[in-house]
Amino acid sequence: MGTTAAVVGPRPLHMLIVDDDEADVLLIEEALETALVPPVTSRVADGRQAVDFLRRRGYYEQARRPDLVLLDLNMPRMNGHEVLAELKGDADLCSIPVVVLTTSNAAEEIQASYAEHASAVVTKPLDLPSFEAVVRTINDFYLDVAALPHRYPLRLA
Repeated sequence: MGTTAAVVGPRPLHMLIVDDDEADVLLIEEALETALVPPVTSRVADGRQAVDFLRRRGYYEQARRPDLVLLDLNMPRMNGHEVLAELKGDADLCSIPVVVLTTSNAAEEIQASYAEHASAVVTKPLDLPSFEAVVRTINDFYLDVAALPHRYPLRLA
């Protein structure tokens, strides 16, 4: 009898969602559940929690390094711009892609996000089908198209 090889697809992304709006987080998670390869998601409600999660401090000591961060800009305690500055200024964290997912389409916000080294800035569509499609597209792009550095670690001889 022959053996059947298991079909192995891409491993899901681990995505950190940083957003204080519970409704938006639920919409993001619901949209991702319908992706061909849904990511494993973690979520935090503000920038300080995001930095603690990424640096594995306190409550987040056992947190897994995400492959991607979805970041809202307008949050309490530490906003998205401050989070970007922290992440991109940290040699251990700066290679994690950060997609700013925001309601703002103000040129100043977009320019500032790219100046702070956001990987992409996406304005949240107002209608639900478009919002879900955008979220799935982000997941699919970083899963299937983008080569993420920590998913392909260097092997030194």
